[in-house]
Amino acid sequence: MPAFIQITDTHIVEKGHLVCGVSDTNAALRKAVNSINNRLPALGQIDCAIVTGDLTDNGTPEEYAHFAEIMADLKLPWIAIPGNHDNRNAMRNAFARQHWMPSFGPIQWLQDFGPFAVLGLDTLLEGAHHGELSAPAFTFVDEQLIKLAGKPLVVATHHPWMYSGIPEMDADNLRNGARLMELLEHYSGPIRMISGHVHRAITGQVGRVLCQISPSPCHSVNRDQRKDAVHSLALEPGAVTFFTWHDGAQSGLISDILSLEKSAPPVPFE
Repeated sequence: MPAFIQITDTHIVEKGHLVCGVSDTNAALRKAVNSINNRLPALGQIDCAIVTGDLTDNGTPEEYAHFAEIMADLKLPWIAIPGNHDNRNAMRNAFARQHWMPSFGPIQWLQDFGPFAVLGLDTLLEGAHHGELSAPAFTFVDEQLIKLAGKPLVVATHHPWMYSGIPEMDADNLRNGARLMELLEHYSGPIRMISGHVHRAITGQVGRVLCQISPSPCHSVNRDQRKDAVHSLALEPGAVTFFTWHDGAQSGLISDILSLEKSAPPVPFE
């Protein structure tokens, strides 16, 4: 069955550096690559990995080169969209030879998996933490929704359009997401939205659109509901999200959070 793995918010930095002086994001992505490679025989056929933004922490050519070096060991092809920590021109230059990279404009694409498709959208607004879709991006969405004609669809963005319950992250979500949701609401087929940015596994329903935020391989955004809480990162176990299409009486896309931590070997049920 068609399947993909969502990796998000890798925040790669130059070799020897740490994010906020504590998070070894480079080691976390290496762990993710090794964990995915080790799981492949058990997971079955997987078409690709989709990286939903913040590939790097500062958007420099050196960081993109380091990201590419680590991802070269992944035994899957991968495609990506930018996040607010990325730099569109540097990302385009780094991956200009990739089949999914457009030569100009937003970094957006359509990937057909057979029974469903994934529409990757560019929500990067240069110089801002929050996300916005540009006029060309909305034109692209309109065109693709018409062409897809009701085919089950996944819309992939970096910035989510749903309530996470973390005020600082909700303030920096997809600012013009309501307009996107209006378009998706009128789409005739099954649809869901997958995002990153929050570094946590969060699921919500916005109208008829199921919205999912994937956890990061590295640190998480800390969840502390107290009024005097300081916005911070948490060094929690990393994870990725596995999506696979299921055919049968209840055909559709299912997802599973895959921890990157080593665990004891499975034990057969008695």
